Amino acid sequence: MLSITSQYLARYRQLTAGERTHALLPVTGAQRRFVLVRSLDPSGRPDVVPMFFAFPHGTVDAERLGAAARRLAARHPALRSRPAVLRGTPVLCVDGPDVPVTSLDLAPGENADDALRRALDAWDPHGSPLRIFLVREVRDGRDAAHTAEEVLAIVLDHAACDGQSLARIVEDLGAAYAAGTTAEPPSPAETEAELAAYTEAVLLQLAAEERADSPAAAVYWADRLRAVRERAPQPRPGRVPDGSLPSGSADVRLPAHDHSVPFPALLDACRSAARALYGPGNVVPIGYPWGGRPQGAAPVVGCFLNTVVFPAATGHGPDPEVTADAWWDDLDRADMPFDAVVSAARSAGSGWTGRLDGLLTVDDARRRPPLRLAGVEGREIHIGGRPVRGPFAVSVTQGAELHLRMVWDRAVLDDGTAEQAFADLTRALRTPEPTVP
Repeated sequence: MLSITSQYLARYRQLTAGERTHALLPVTGAQRRFVLVRSLDPSGRPDVVPMFFAFPHGTVDAERLGAAARRLAARHPALRSRPAVLRGTPVLCVDGPDVPVTSLDLAPGENADDALRRALDAWDPHGSPLRIFLVREVRDGRDAAHTAEEVLAIVLDHAACDGQSLARIVEDLGAAYAAGTTAEPPSPAETEAELAAYTEAVLLQLAAEERADSPAAAVYWADRLRAVRERAPQPRPGRVPDGSLPSGSADVRLPAHDHSVPFPALLDACRSAARALYGPGNVVPIGYPWGGRPQGAAPVVGCFLNTVVFPAATGHGPDPEVTADAWWDDLDRADMPFDAVVSAARSAGSGWTGRLDGLLTVDDARRRPPLRLAGVEGREIHIGGRPVRGPFAVSVTQGAELHLRMVWDRAVLDDGTAEQAFADLTRALRTPEPTVP
């Protein structure tokens, strides 16, 4: 029997047989998950990835920014390709580099955060995968030093862009802005070469997934995830009071004495949070992105980290060394696509449907360049209160300090329980201060 990846490749090749252009691009297993989840959502709401930057008032030239964004999208096929499901086959449909730059007016009583949340709530799933929003005349009392700023939001459809691509998008947008409005767009030959490079990178990734989707890996994941069950309650929108934001959040900055925390320690910390949220004695699925570009592939934007599943046992848990050993074993099979992993677990009798009870993402602040527009460096900020896909998500930014943030869906989890879970998460990651002799 053909693997899920082999079946996808066969359908994609049949769908594109005879085409002379790259009008339909293949998707990786991770992208396939995003596209299919959206196709099953009655609202069709996609996951979006926003980045927010504050600049001194008067910095951003909207016309120049629009020209830069169009050049950026013309150079990177994923940023001008709309996700779709054609004859049951997820693909990216290549379109023109039309990137809207929308200046938002503040409604009475709104601040910049409110206006940007309103814009993202109105996201049209059929529009461009890359959009930019600008709020001017910001006077929201964020703090006394930043009362006259403008906030720029660069927002991407998650099916067209993974987190690994964000640094390059920021860097390339700044370079395109520096070139001004008269810079030439990429030539047709350059555009065709970028399309070919993207297609080749995705096909190389799919080949790696096809090799990883083996009977031996299926047996491994079936055994590893046999006890997994979703424990988060179903969303109940009525539990969110009128006028309240749909998600809650908490964050803290901790000392990072060695500038990083081992990934297994982060998984164990998420286990502590899951215990507070779902009770002891369960095994809940927590997902995290992992991987890199396939060997020999060009460093294209959007070709794509897989989602790996960690079975978080919410008892007292194994020793840290046991977690680390199991995690290394997981990484040996991390290229097996998510939908194949779910299928393997279900074939072993797990009742898991593929829904995740938590998410973990990790970023390195030293690898994220600032957004510079004509020599002015933007200050990256966070805007919370946006809808989240999943009960809770933890993000960790490592650098000179450890920045820990957790967000949760208020339609699923109450604030008190989530705040206790965040306290347990934080406690698990605190490093004792060195003693002074």
